[in-house]
Amino acid sequence: MAAEDDVRRICLALPGVTERPSWNRPAWFARSLMARIWEDGVLTVKPDEREAVTGTDPDTYFWTPHHDRSPQLVLVRLERIGVEELAELLEDSFLLAGGRR
Repeated sequence: MAAEDDVRRICLALPGVTERPSWNRPAWFARSLMARIWEDGVLTVKPDEREAVTGTDPDTYFWTPHHDRSPQLVLVRLERIGVEELAELLEDSFLLAGGRR
C-alpha cells in the first residue's frame, strides 16, 4: 500500500522536481504539474492514456466531473496500489509534465 510519504520520496528523487502547495495541497512539479494530493489518500497524476488506466481498475483509478476538462489527469486511491506501481505512475507523469532524465 502506497502513502503520501512514498509519493514525496519518489517525486523528489526525480531530477528537477520541486514541491509546493497547489490548491492548499502538496503538489510536485517538473516543468508543469506532475502530481498533487487531491484529498487524503487520493493522488492526481498524468497517465499516458486515462481511459485505458481507469478501465483496468475503476475502484483504484477514476476521475470526477471536475477533471472532465483535463483529459490527462486521473485520480488514484493510494491504499489500493503498491509502491512499485506508484513509482511507475509517477515516472510516466514526470515525463508527461516535461521532466527530462
